[in-house]
Amino acid sequence: MTTQLIDGPSGALEIAFTLPANAPAMALALICHPHPQFGGTMDNKVVQTLAKAFAELACATMRFNFRGVGKSAGVFDDGVGETEDAAAALAWARSQLPEATPLVAAGFSFGCFVQTMLLPRSQPQQLVLVGPAVNRFKIPEVAKDTIIIHGEEDDVVPLADVMNWARPQGLPVTVFPGAGHFFHGRLTELKAVIKRNVTLTSR
Repeated sequence: MTTQLIDGPSGALEIAFTLPANAPAMALALICHPHPQFGGTMDNKVVQTLAKAFAELACATMRFNFRGVGKSAGVFDDGVGETEDAAAALAWARSQLPEATPLVAAGFSFGCFVQTMLLPRSQPQQLVLVGPAVNRFKIPEVAKDTIIIHGEEDDVVPLADVMNWARPQGLPVTVFPGAGHFFHGRLTELKAVIKRNVTLTSR
């Protein structure tokens, strides 16, 4: 996978953008990585698993490094600047695709928070939240068809916290028994669950 630099809100923004090999993109999948201050990058294995799942669904995929990560310029900005980074990555990716291409927004951990901050502007057809960091960031209410996946034994974001956030909204949560925050040993299953549950329809 080769990366490239585009103009971001605080300087260069490092991205990894892929198109389906043999067909028009069914959708664009924008994927946000976990917390930059705890080693989160676009090469995180859960983020890569999300990208593979969407690629296998014939989606264009956009991963990128938040400001201050990898070759992306800038410094950590508590999710505010990172939301602007995501907006810039999304705008660039959309410019590479037909205007009517639907969007799937996906995030892992801190990346879930950023995706929900971007929702008023991105308005995705489908939202996928893996290990949402509801105990660390104020994640707002989301659409009823949001796909939420969490590990039963998550020691970073306890499952009970996610259930307490999801319950008042009537949101289903797919729980991986015995899985931790990073889904070690369960990535193949994670990919299968995403592929099975994401619904893509043309506009």
